[in-house]
Amino acid sequence: MLPRIEIEGRPPTADQVVPGLLANYGHFTAMQVRDRRVKGLHLHLRRLDQANRELYDAPLPGDRVRDLISHALADDVRDAAVRVVVSGLDSPSVMVVVRPPVTSPATPRRLMAVDYTRPLPHVKHLGGFGQRHHARRAVRAGYDDALLTGDGVVVEGSIANIAFFDGDGVVWPRADWLHGVTMQLLERELPSRREPVRLADVGRYRGAFLANSIGVVAVSRIDDVEFTVDAEALARVQAVYDAIPADPV
Repeated sequence: MLPRIEIEGRPPTADQVVPGLLANYGHFTAMQVRDRRVKGLHLHLRRLDQANRELYDAPLPGDRVRDLISHALADDVRDAAVRVVVSGLDSPSVMVVVRPPVTSPATPRRLMAVDYTRPLPHVKHLGGFGQRHHARRAVRAGYDDALLTGDGVVVEGSIANIAFFDGDGVVWPRADWLHGVTMQLLERELPSRREPVRLADVGRYRGAFLANSIGVVAVSRIDDVEFTVDAEALARVQAVYDAIPADPV
């Protein structure tokens, strides 16, 4: 039965959970497992190791993380949404959360721009109060999610990278964002470039999409700017993403 939670390969105890909750300090990565494989697993493991070195001055070996994920999946789970969380202050622990698999939304997303950028944006860290707060504000205002901006420049979605179609390829905002795993995979396979994207100028692009571990989804609106969803262009992006081989856990 899911969800399933393990800390250091065992069912969690209160003594393990409470310190992490109270500290609210750490980092994580989120991935989708299909047939016990993950697209960009090596990038997820590298992200965890790099963040661990920065936050805790210690490496986090990929083989150890892979073993903990495999143990949490056990023999009965082949498809799942998996989150690996490293939390605590002096003695961080590794928690693996296994939940039912998630797929991309079926309908294009409408985004409300907000003036907010995450602290230490290159780290996928805990304590995401800001982006969750703005995402909830956006939903209450009739949108699907928030678009984070700073000084009038587009940065990222609340939990995803954003990209734009300009007729020549895919444009990723040049900003202080989290270099998402799906973004890294797509950048290698698509004609891509990075450039500053001003919020006032988003209307000059042919369309946009969001990308994260769940996949890709079209953007149909940013504030008052509406995009005609280019189904053909999005289908090409989806096909490229689907063709990327996955790594065994």
